Amino acid sequence: MGLLERLRKEWFILGIVLVIAAARLEPAVGVKGGPLKPEITITYIAVSAIFFNSGLSLKTEELTSALMHVKLHLFVQIFTLVFFPTAIWLFLQLLSITPINEWLLKGLQTVGCMPPPVSSAVILTKAVGGNEGIVITPLLLLLFLGSSSSVPFTSIFSQLFMTVVVPLIIGQIVRRYIKDWLERKKPPFGTISSCVLLMIIYTTFCDTFANPNIDLDKFSLIIIVFIIFSVQMSFMFLTFLFSTRNNSSFTPADTVAIIFCSTHKSLTLGIPMLKIVFAGYEHLSLISVPLLIYHPAQILLGSLLVPTIKSWMVSRQKALKLTRQPKAPVKV
Repeated sequence: MGLLERLRKEWFILGIVLVIAAARLEPAVGVKGGPLKPEITITYIAVSAIFFNSGLSLKTEELTSALMHVKLHLFVQIFTLVFFPTAIWLFLQLLSITPINEWLLKGLQTVGCMPPPVSSAVILTKAVGGNEGIVITPLLLLLFLGSSSSVPFTSIFSQLFMTVVVPLIIGQIVRRYIKDWLERKKPPFGTISSCVLLMIIYTTFCDTFANPNIDLDKFSLIIIVFIIFSVQMSFMFLTFLFSTRNNSSFTPADTVAIIFCSTHKSLTLGIPMLKIVFAGYEHLSLISVPLLIYHPAQILLGSLLVPTIKSWMVSRQKALKLTRQPKAPVKV
């Protein structure tokens, strides 16, 4: 794959770097009260647009089919919203005595609470040939982060309802009336959401760079990058072990879905969520940094592991097929 083709494929990751650089050069454009008016255009319009877009693109019939895999759904839900955030919390108790930036550590905890994304987990699962995973409800995430925020939980809940739930429901209602048109035209839903998300990231970092009191040391950043890659590799290995036990009853295709959907985290849901839950925090961008690192890391690791996991799944399926074949009767 050529360099231009690779850049075209990973344009969103490149876009994150560019908008952060743009925010560094001229933060006054995107700060609160600035020309872009992010307190209105981002907090309400942009976030609502992302979830209206998600409502339009969400195929309810596929979700209904996915929910039939009850055991798979339950495993992903428990691992993502119970084991993952709990393990990160215990790990952070040890890291709290280190000189690592405390806001980056808070950001690691928020990563642990995020649900899996529709995009990367499903794309990588399909690339291997496995079953599609399920997007876990962010309710536990909201409860967990709400207790750490200076914003009253009732205010957080009401804003989340108006900017996340309501646009999502409206998008689903609109989809029912224009479903045939959507299937025929196939609008670029993912690209639209990604562009809006880049606007949110840009304004978040404009606030950071406009504040002279915020400083990010390179040591903390390097350590956080190392921790994120280590956590992903460790948890992918753990989910593989859990889902391939003799008494697990998961198929090889189920294991593939579990590996990706249990360990990947949603940037599309996460950044708008942090924008609401940590509204008014001057360190919001530092809290967002681990999630911004986690996103490209999960795509990179996933892409590197796809050939290996695919090879394992094919060989495992062949082995299971051979063991289930009835033995031919012995001729006397």
